[in-house]
Amino acid sequence: MLNRRDFVALTAPAILSAAGELKPLLDAEQFRHHVDFFNSMVPEDPVTTIPNAHAWEWMLVNIPFFSCPDTATEQIYYYRWWTYRKAIEATPVGYIITEFLKKVSHAGEYNALSCALGHHVAEGRWLRDRTYIDDDIHYWLRSGGVANVPGGLAKNLHQFTGWVAWAVTDLLDVRGDNAAAIAYLDALQADYTQWEQERLTPSGLFWQRDVSDGMEESASGGRKVKNIRPSINSCMYGNAAAIARIAELAAKPDVAAGFRAKAGMLRQLVQQKLWNPEARFFETLDEGGQFAPVREAIGYTPWYFQLPEKGKGYEDAWKQLMDPQGFYAPYGPTTTERRSPLYKLDYQGDDCKWNGPAWPFATTITLRGLANVLNAYPQNAISRADYAKTLSIYTHAQRLKLDDGRVIPWIDENQNPETGEWIARAMKIRKGTFYGRGDHYNHSAYCDLIITGLAGLRPGAGDTFDVNPLADAAWDWFCLDNVPYHGRAVSIVWDRNGRKFGKGSGLAVYVNGLQAARRNTIGRLTVRLT
Repeated sequence: MLNRRDFVALTAPAILSAAGELKPLLDAEQFRHHVDFFNSMVPEDPVTTIPNAHAWEWMLVNIPFFSCPDTATEQIYYYRWWTYRKAIEATPVGYIITEFLKKVSHAGEYNALSCALGHHVAEGRWLRDRTYIDDDIHYWLRSGGVANVPGGLAKNLHQFTGWVAWAVTDLLDVRGDNAAAIAYLDALQADYTQWEQERLTPSGLFWQRDVSDGMEESASGGRKVKNIRPSINSCMYGNAAAIARIAELAAKPDVAAGFRAKAGMLRQLVQQKLWNPEARFFETLDEGGQFAPVREAIGYTPWYFQLPEKGKGYEDAWKQLMDPQGFYAPYGPTTTERRSPLYKLDYQGDDCKWNGPAWPFATTITLRGLANVLNAYPQNAISRADYAKTLSIYTHAQRLKLDDGRVIPWIDENQNPETGEWIARAMKIRKGTFYGRGDHYNHSAYCDLIITGLAGLRPGAGDTFDVNPLADAAWDWFCLDNVPYHGRAVSIVWDRNGRKFGKGSGLAVYVNGLQAARRNTIGRLTVRLT
């Protein structure tokens, strides 16, 4: 594996060559100041595989560049790529994407954790160098760094609920590489079978403890309580649907049919058993089979995987997102509805509670689910403006005030949705046990939301794709440049009056430098690959 000293020298020329000689729409140098600032914010601790000294060189050859009129959105976009780079760790078995930069006791070897694997893939699929994500998926599904594990699955893959099969199809949608997805079919089937053995109940739904959902001390559960939760059941629906899709590509119709049936059954059961018609929300069933008396952000997870059927009123749940008595908060969304007596923001006991605090992990799922609703579901419960507002809140929440009064870009663990304070961090400081566990915490996604939501690149199979920006309607311009997609470079430009980029007014999409689609107003475009 590459060490820190020779990373740039050995990899940059190869990546530059792969990126091609297309003339970019954006001058990358105008964004270098962001990285210079990030490097100067706080001491570099720890120094990881790609150190700060090489951060700009790595970003220059790897990421799509983005510019917009909102300085916070632009800054956090580059900050999150800067932090993602920190989480790339070279190991004896290949690269892995870590969650914590510092060692934590509950992680596996190489500090590997599976909780945010789906977010890591969704974010990393947009990098030009494919090695990082390919190695990471291989770690979890093939080598795991552990000898003699049946099926090659990593020993701690099921430490947390996950959606690894869906993540593989996320990668497929961006790359268009059928063979790469098919190569994991057997491992993904083994993964699903193992989940059935571990968590499937006679009802046909899966149970999970909230801590193993990555959501300890939730309002509806407990560390030892085996509840039937919308989160794990939505993930398992997504995994079954993804395996069916990959099996079709592999010309294995029997396997595809079997997993389509599993997905179909889970869809019906989630809708029949986990939809509370009185609360108009997907909710958790307790061990007695009763609805936990609270709405939680995990009730939005079904839309991440496009589980709910259209036209049946399930979208009413989204009315709660912008309701101040629901999940709306200045630094939200909250993880528990604010009207509930179970909603708490106490600073006692466990420092990672999910009974009220905002968690970027959950916000990521909610925003991607909302983008799916706005792109594919006829409804009047929530609007494009609500997406832009929620994304803006998420953006501006990613801040930390230092002791010297400076306010810097920051991503950490859980957050007080009313004040913006990072709770776990604050609790450890007050206890005198702070060691920076959550610094630059890689437990969520952001750049993927900018690409697929705000700029609206909707990846998928086939020779066409849609672009449907959900950017703030007040913006006069934005540009997402040189996105690797199906072996091409895609750029999206919105310029209301044509004066910002000199490419004409309206919304335009370029493929390999050539205009592929245009419209005068911001909205949906269907683009054919050339």
